[in-house]
Parts: sequence; C-alpha cells; structure tokens
Amino acid sequence: AVTIFEVGAHLLEREDADAAAIVLRALVQDGVRLVLGCKIGSVARDASGGRVVHYESPDGAGSIVVDEIIVAAGRAPNVEDVGREAAGVAFQAGRGIQVDDHLRTTNPRIFAVGDCCMAWKFTHAADAAAKIAVQNALFFGRKKLSALVMPWCTYTDPELAHVGLSAREAAERGVEVDTYTVGLEHVDRAICDGEDEGFVRIHARKGTDRIAGATIVASHAGEMLNLVTAAMTAGIGMGRLAGTIFPYPTQSDAIKAASNQYMRTRLTPGVKRLFETFLRWRR
Repeated sequence: AVTIFEVGAHLLEREDADAAAIVLRALVQDGVRLVLGCKIGSVARDASGGRVVHYESPDGAGSIVVDEIIVAAGRAPNVEDVGREAAGVAFQAGRGIQVDDHLRTTNPRIFAVGDCCMAWKFTHAADAAAKIAVQNALFFGRKKLSALVMPWCTYTDPELAHVGLSAREAAERGVEVDTYTVGLEHVDRAICDGEDEGFVRIHARKGTDRIAGATIVASHAGEMLNLVTAAMTAGIGMGRLAGTIFPYPTQSDAIKAASNQYMRTRLTPGVKRLFETFLRWRR
C-alpha cells in the first residue's frame, strides 16, 4: 500500500494537464492513494515502532501509520566548504552556482555543470553540459547551454516524456504553434499490447513543419521520444518524418501519424482545386 503526499494541487505540474491526468489515473488504478494540497505536520514512532505521519489536507487533519517513508523534495546544490568564495565564484540562493550560457562562472577560469548550477537536474543533462564545458574551457569553444535540445522522462507506468516547448510555454514566450495529437487507441501495436492509454503530441511552429516540442505518454515514451529529439537536434521537420518508413506495427507509428496530420494541412482549398482541375484534365 502506497500513499503519496503532495503539497501542490496536482502532480507533474510541469507537464500538460491531460498527460499528467493519464499518469494519475494509472497510479490510482494501481492502488496508490493520493493526498494532494497537503502539509505534513509531524512524523513520530508509535509503540510498535511504526512511523506515524500527521498531515493536514483540504479534507481536514489526518494521520497514517507506515512502514517506510521516501522523501522526494528535489535537489539543492551542496557548495559548502569548496572554497568558492576565495576563488570568486558567485552563488545565488535557490539557483546555485552562477554561470553564463557558456557555463563559465564569475571566475573566468572556472566552469560548472550539473545540479549545482543548472535548471535541468538530470544525469543526461549534466553529461551534455560537461561536453560543452570541456570544449569551451580547453579548446576555445563558444558552445551554448541554451542551444541544447533537452528531453526528459518521468518513469511511471505509463511513462511521460517531453522535449522542447509545451503549448503553455510557447504561449508564454509568444511562439505560435500548430499542435498535432494522436491517441494510442488509434495505434495498432498499442492496441495489441493493451497499452492504448496515452498519446503522442507534437507542436510545430505555426505554418511550418519545424518541431517546437513534443509530449508522449506511453509505456515506452522515453524510447519513443528519442526520434523526435533527434529530429529537433538535426533540424528535421514533420514533413520528412511523414516521408520516413516505419516498421509496422510499432507504437512509434503514432509519431508518423502525427506527422501525417501536418501533411494533410498542406492540402489547402486552393491546392485541392488545383489538383481537381489537373485530374479532370488528365481524364
């Protein structure tokens, strides 16, 4: 039996609401109890050695006896006793070591990467940033952290994977996008696998096939997202994805189906009339 206490009103607040809702439904179906919008008051041991968690939620105060407690409160940079003050390396509370877009600290001879200075607190993000730092520090490079196309995945079941801009982030930045969504209930392999709860959603910059971001909810969303991430990194648009042959059947067919949605938008009324005229002439 598992209970999740969350201070916020939702889980996975950075993700699309309908994507997060699919994961939440799966957790509940698995028997996980969710207590949202709650505050932990105290934790103590009872006479039998169990851990008693006292909390307050929108439904009132409560308590629960548990065997184990996992605290998932995120990460905070540990920069104590490393001599950064003497080296002139600035630190901002809540943000970490101060670096520029080239990962150079306020001491031009010192670079920093990873959880101590980056908003992306992922192993793969630190690995990618380390390569930038090495090139910039040792080989006079001008690589930028902001140029990275950074994916991430939440390893629930189903998984929730994301890269680039969401619709909300695009709106906040004034970036207009066209959105193409394919539910897994329309993907043959997902149906056969009994894994048809989820979707592939791709955002393209409005009027183009240039991919601005994507969200995938699927059993192996992290694996599926790699194709979209590679396309964004290489500047490959949805048109070329639509023209790529995918082996049938795979759940990645949803990515091609979304790309085909884009291709259908190119058949404007004017183009349709032109084709009709051409085909009548051919007859």
